[in-house]
Amino acid sequence: MKSVTAQKSLSKACTLKLAALALGSSLLLAGCAGNPPTAQMAVTQSAVNEAVSSGGNQYAPIETKSAQDKWTQAQTALSNEKYDEAKQLAEQAEWDARLATRKTQAAKAEAALKDAQNSIQQIREEGQINLQLQQNLQKKVQQ
Repeated sequence: MKSVTAQKSLSKACTLKLAALALGSSLLLAGCAGNPPTAQMAVTQSAVNEAVSSGGNQYAPIETKSAQDKWTQAQTALSNEKYDEAKQLAEQAEWDARLATRKTQAAKAEAALKDAQNSIQQIREEGQINLQLQQNLQKKVQQ
């Protein structure tokens, strides 16, 4: 009889411990979900601003627009206290903005490379013209 009572007491204790653990975990998660993602919002705002100021609207318009739209949605979710949604949208906006910035940098680097190649070609052509002029001048001198 004692062992049955002991088992019931042990079972109740385990059940109470599990319930307390579940309640504590849910309170902890609720506490985390209740905090506004201020750090992520600041990082995202900076990334979106950088994408726009670096020329993202010109060189990566789709990614820049996506970042701006998600940033606006994140701000709306934040003001509606939907912190998890705000954080998720802000993270997406940050990565879209970073992609726009990288694509802009790549496009600018490619344009600079083409400009340098054109300059080299012009110098070569001028060198050829100068060489021809020198050769023509030497022929006239020899005549």
